Amino acid sequence: MTLAPAAADSLAIAASGLTYRVALPNPSNHLFEVTLQISDWQSEIVTVQMPAWTPGSYLLREYARHLQNFRAQTATGQPLLWRKLRKNAWQIETQEHSEIYISYQVLATELTVRTNHLDRSHGFFTPAALCLYIDAWRDRPCQVEIKAPEGWNVATALPAIAHNCFRAADFDTLVDSPFEIGPEGTQEFTVLGKKHYWRTWGGNLDSDRLLADTARLIETEAAIFGGLPYDHYWFILHLSSGGYGGLEHRDSTVLAFDRQAITEPEGYRRFLQLVAHEFFHLWNVKRIRPKALEQFDYEAENYTPSLWFSEGATSYYDLLLPLRAGLYGVDSFLEALGKDLSRYLTTPGRKVQPLAESSFDAWVKLYRRDAYSDNQQMSYYLKGQLVCWLLDLEIRNHQPDRSFDDVLRLLWQRHGQGPEIGFEEAELRQIFSEVAGVDLTDFFERYVDGLEELPIAAAVDSLGLQLLPQGCDRPSHGLRLADEQGRCQIKFVASDSPAEQAGLMIGDEIVALNGLRVSADNFSRRLATYQAGQVLELTIFHDDQLQSFSLTLAEPQPQSYNLRPAATVTSEQRDRFQRWLGLEPQL
Repeated sequence: MTLAPAAADSLAIAASGLTYRVALPNPSNHLFEVTLQISDWQSEIVTVQMPAWTPGSYLLREYARHLQNFRAQTATGQPLLWRKLRKNAWQIETQEHSEIYISYQVLATELTVRTNHLDRSHGFFTPAALCLYIDAWRDRPCQVEIKAPEGWNVATALPAIAHNCFRAADFDTLVDSPFEIGPEGTQEFTVLGKKHYWRTWGGNLDSDRLLADTARLIETEAAIFGGLPYDHYWFILHLSSGGYGGLEHRDSTVLAFDRQAITEPEGYRRFLQLVAHEFFHLWNVKRIRPKALEQFDYEAENYTPSLWFSEGATSYYDLLLPLRAGLYGVDSFLEALGKDLSRYLTTPGRKVQPLAESSFDAWVKLYRRDAYSDNQQMSYYLKGQLVCWLLDLEIRNHQPDRSFDDVLRLLWQRHGQGPEIGFEEAELRQIFSEVAGVDLTDFFERYVDGLEELPIAAAVDSLGLQLLPQGCDRPSHGLRLADEQGRCQIKFVASDSPAEQAGLMIGDEIVALNGLRVSADNFSRRLATYQAGQVLELTIFHDDQLQSFSLTLAEPQPQSYNLRPAATVTSEQRDRFQRWLGLEPQL
């Protein structure tokens, strides 16, 4: 890589700061080539480092593992001595030069919302996964210059100061501003006087529908908080085979979705929920955030017990907002909520891991799932969503003219508007009690700190709904199976199930059931003729050893649940349901 200083007409930071020059000379090799210019340095040594994670995705992702060919030199091309201090930190001897150039390459082969991807069709990078920084200079301005292939253009929320040249007020702002680079066009639209942009890679969508639906979501969310707290906003969408996910940023979001599913009615509804979720984060977590996330430590875990609110409330609202915006009806809303209730009620880990602990342990559990995770942990997204739903109903029960919206507005006033001040968990809980007009300490101790079962049945009944169990026609065994290369493999063994008691393990191969060859496809059908209490003789391979196990079937257990209106409802239930969803009273 050539380390020549920028050309005379290239922009440089006026006083002191960092200039990143990002080149894509050969997209087919998947390497971003980065030159970092450090201006006005006044010490004999400078240490640069790469973040280990990016805000919004709570796992140390060790971005430095993709960095290669690190070099340092002066403005005249004189090499500078350097040594590696840590896995993600390099120390350079400046020889009293005030202008230093560092070059390196970053391999970009991971197409996710939190990493980097570069190929012949486009380039995408998350600054935390690409940009080195100086810890003492995190508050200094940063400049990014993109050298893109002919015909490619740049999409980012950062303000442009010249063609393909952008400025960030500080490193935190840079980290919060992803870049999409490619030949695709940008769709611009205005909502509430603010400019918004869609940039889509990997497929084509009905742009008129997309922009209209997005505008309605933006208006619906802005109504909660009283306006939009930005000058402009970018939606960057990656369509791929099987893609799904999102990562929030202060003035933008990156979304990933399956290009086939998004064209289908159910898939498009899920996509609208994803858009609503990530856009909602511009308030909840980007501006209203836990104290532990007020100032980021990019090298280590940033622990907080409050992710159940930051993600759970956002997940609750990503169901409500498309309904409020008129993008789907009550039936679709209840179907989606029913699926979430099913996931929760069929996850054994809900009896093991408290919600606050799930939040705190995000760094070592949520993003590091394994075959046993469903027995050991509970998602703070999922349970947090249901706890927020119950808190919404709790507030409405005590104060019929108030709701969860009032909690959000109070948090916005105290912790988001003006100077952003992170909230402590105790402050968050106090605001809920303040809005409800009653002390909710007992609620939090039971359902956030403790393991008591959520009062779902009572909540459902209070709304004139019913939660109907499904899949109770066969005795239970606690196994989840899959056919792989002609083998019936055990993928999951539920805690305290007949399978666990029999001694079966994840990874075992079931060869026969009562002497007959079996597959994952026909295993369940075979059980249609059996009753609880009967014993199955299973022949398996465990670590290539042929073994036999006796499994005593248990009473049928629900495999899922359907949420639907009850056959008969009282006027009180109907009124509560309509108020909850903001529906017009039925005459």
